[in-house]
Amino acid sequence: MSEEVRLRDVETADLEVFLAHEHDPEAARRSRFLPREREAFMRHWTTQILGDPAVFVQAVTVDGDLAGNLVAWWEDERRFIGYWFGREFWGRGIGSRAMELFLRQERIRPLHADPFHANTGSVRLLEKHGFEREGTLMHGDDEHILLVLRAAPAPL
Repeated sequence: MSEEVRLRDVETADLEVFLAHEHDPEAARRSRFLPREREAFMRHWTTQILGDPAVFVQAVTVDGDLAGNLVAWWEDERRFIGYWFGREFWGRGIGSRAMELFLRQERIRPLHADPFHANTGSVRLLEKHGFEREGTLMHGDDEHILLVLRAAPAPL
C-alpha cells in the first residue's frame, strides 16, 4: 500500500504535535536532544522558526495525517537542515520521500546536517540523499557527524 507523502506550510495547530514528537523518549535518546518545556518550545517555534524569513520549514503529512517537519536555517555562515518525525512514521520510507520533496524546494548549497553519531537511521537517510561525511563536531559531550550536501538536485 502506497502512502501519500506531502509537504505543506506549518500551521499553528501543528506545534502541539511537534511538541509531542520532541518529548518522545526514544526520539530524544536517538537525537541526543533534550526536549524543551512547552513555553520554551512554543517561543522557539514562533520566533526563531516561523518568525524568521530566512528559515524554510515544511510540515510533512502522510495520507493527510501530520507526520513531522523538515526545516533549514542559517547557523553562522552554514545552512543546516533538521527534521523530526513521530515514531509511528519511522521505518516506512516516509522520511526519505519527505526529504526528497524538501530538497527540491530548499535549493541552497552547501547544506549541512549534524546528527548524533549513533543515530544510524538519520545518518543513512542523509547519505541516501547525497550528504557526505565531512568530519565530526561536539555538542556538549556528544559526538555528532557533520554531513554536507554540495550539489543541488536537477530541475524538475
